Amino acid sequence: MDFTATQIAEFLEGDIEGNSEVKVNNVTKIEEGKPGTISFLANLKYSKYIYTTKSSIVLVNKTFKAENTIAATLIRVEDAYQSFASLLDLYVQQIEVKKGIENLSFIDDTATLGKDIYVGAFAYIGKNVKLGDNVKIYPHAYVGDNVVIGNNTTINSGVNIYRDCKIGSNCTIHSGAIIGADGFGFAPKAHDDYKKIQQIGNVVLEDNVEVGSNTTIDRATMGSTIIKHGVKLDNLIQVGHNVVIGEHTVIAAQSGVSGSTKIGRDCMIGGQVGLSGHLTIGNEVKIGAQAGIGSSIKDGEILLGTPAFNIRDFQRSYVYFRKLPQLNNKIADLEKQIAELKAGK
Repeated sequence: MDFTATQIAEFLEGDIEGNSEVKVNNVTKIEEGKPGTISFLANLKYSKYIYTTKSSIVLVNKTFKAENTIAATLIRVEDAYQSFASLLDLYVQQIEVKKGIENLSFIDDTATLGKDIYVGAFAYIGKNVKLGDNVKIYPHAYVGDNVVIGNNTTINSGVNIYRDCKIGSNCTIHSGAIIGADGFGFAPKAHDDYKKIQQIGNVVLEDNVEVGSNTTIDRATMGSTIIKHGVKLDNLIQVGHNVVIGEHTVIAAQSGVSGSTKIGRDCMIGGQVGLSGHLTIGNEVKIGAQAGIGSSIKDGEILLGTPAFNIRDFQRSYVYFRKLPQLNNKIADLEKQIAELKAGK
């Protein structure tokens, strides 16, 4: 479907510079622009491409100042990145929306189904499941007994949701994710053996949560593992039993959160971060990639390193880390000079 610059500017409440009737029907990166597509410029390190891009329309911030002639039509907005995200939402809405129940799926007679749902082939819906309106369950997904899924939530192919878990509205769970597998609970016994501690709790995902591919969220031993409103989890993350992740926190790939740790709201956690169990992480905490967290953290801290410590202390220390070989050589030279002086005496 084609959109004119005028239509896009009205939708984004932006100002047009150039041909207001130029049409686009797709989106591209600014450095890979093609005629008939729209791009955006938010990061100034890509600004050189705005003078060579073949894109028909480019979204830019209102503060952007051109240094050379630009062939593309510009639409100036308050925040080009956010505006482009809004356009992508509009683009996705044009994609065919699946509805209905496909053959070879299984839905238990006791399940409650909302309006306009989609259940793909080979999906399994267990006993007493409740699906809200506009829920989409893609092929080969498993939804266990007593699971509740809110309105407008998408469960992609290959997702497994174990019994008794609750998924909110407007959530997206990507392929391969496992919600509600047993937490890692074993009590040591004699002769180097372990007794399994039954995990009888569940997992609760509140509204507007997104869970990446192959991420696992363990069910609680008792009570609930809770992922609160607006949390975004990347691919390949492990969330242990009885963990609580606060509102709008984001965690990048390959991170692990051990059991019973509580993470505050609006935190940002980089890739490959490891958090020990039974910790309390404050609100608005930022943790750099590959950090190892072994103790609780206060609100607003920024940490880096393994074991992690305050980022400013880490950066000062890093100056010395890099110079350790030279410092070692200097010490060796000084020791040699001292030895020679002593020998001269």
